[in-house]
Amino acid sequence: MSTSNRKVHLNVFLRATGHHAGAWRHPDSHPESELDIEYLAKLAQIAERGKLDSVFLADGYAGGGSKLEPFTLLSALATVTKNIGLIATVGTVYNEPFHVARQFASLDHISGGRAGWNIVTGAGSAAHNFSRDEHPEHAQRYETGEEFVEVVKQLWDSWEDDALLYDKQGGKLVDSNKVHEINFKGHTYSVKGPLNIPRPPQGYPVLVQAGSSEQGKELAAKTAEVIFTAQQTFDAGREFYRDVKGRLARYGRTADELVILPGLAPIVADTEAEARDIEEELHSYVDTKRALESLSERFTVNLNDYDLDDLVPLDKAKPSEEFNGIRSRQEVIIDAARRENFTIRQLLYRSNGGHGHITFTGSVLQTADLIEKWFNNHAADGFNVLPQLFPTGLETFVDKVIPELQNRGIFRTEYEGTTLRESLGLQRRANVRHLLSS
Repeated sequence: MSTSNRKVHLNVFLRATGHHAGAWRHPDSHPESELDIEYLAKLAQIAERGKLDSVFLADGYAGGGSKLEPFTLLSALATVTKNIGLIATVGTVYNEPFHVARQFASLDHISGGRAGWNIVTGAGSAAHNFSRDEHPEHAQRYETGEEFVEVVKQLWDSWEDDALLYDKQGGKLVDSNKVHEINFKGHTYSVKGPLNIPRPPQGYPVLVQAGSSEQGKELAAKTAEVIFTAQQTFDAGREFYRDVKGRLARYGRTADELVILPGLAPIVADTEAEARDIEEELHSYVDTKRALESLSERFTVNLNDYDLDDLVPLDKAKPSEEFNGIRSRQEVIIDAARRENFTIRQLLYRSNGGHGHITFTGSVLQTADLIEKWFNNHAADGFNVLPQLFPTGLETFVDKVIPELQNRGIFRTEYEGTTLRESLGLQRRANVRHLLSS
């Protein structure tokens, strides 16, 4: 039983069928419902029933797939939920700061202060969809992304909190002296402002970051309030936690101003044996040859040429700077394979189950033990939960794991307030422009 006042923070990564590569073929999943708002609303309501902090939608701008645009979907979910946070991924490469500032301010108003922005710089190219010749390099994406976020924050601050008057007798709707141009001129962006919607209820929607590269960690220490990360082992989690939290002081920040949530992809049942049966069934729905072809993009050799029970050929792994994808994820996956002496089969199963995140199969008590260990030993402030099978995996987590965490005194029994910031223990963001001018 924990004696600390700290509580575990839990976000659920929404996906129609689940995060296991074979989930869409499982009899319990509903791949035909990925565009069904009633089904997706049900998932959000299950998460809210469990008092989870937030739900999260990933997004991108290239490739196939069939998923709803996140602002549209989260706005709809806001109307059928009351407390749970609503986090959307929006990339900085293929958007404009004014659009993003307006969209998130709108979502925050619609939801009553429950919006969060997962800031990504864009690992994969979508240049061909945006009349561009090429995708920016990694360093350039981070430099431009940092400027992008600064413009968005200044636009949110272009309205003072009390600018709206609604003075019917005086005939004054808005105090124009409290709505300001920002006149931002940077290396990439030139934005006059002001924003054409009042300041968000939270001041800023919660700022989330998913990068774990060196540049990503530094930007997170400077800007982010939540990190979605992908450390796969307990020791790696503690090292990452200590590293990033240790960078906060140089930006005048304290440890409780940043919430670190590694990804956890669980398969949970009443007993470990039952959970293993679910895992084996999910693996049976995966085309192993095709999955190894995809995994081989991280190596200079084709893993199909090896036996599944051979050790991972770590000497053939591509350096992160040569991997055409999320560089930090390459480092995490190869590091885990090295630390745990993986066979190719183990690496494949880890990849099948959680996109490079922690995969765990076990009983309710074992799952709670893992969460408590990471939380109490400062390897995490909680987890970004990726159930490998929806909806049943989410239901089991909410109806069985959450009560166990509550029994141990490390998870809330009621929401602390109505905004995402209140759930995360984060302060409402003051208006920087107003503070500087006062």
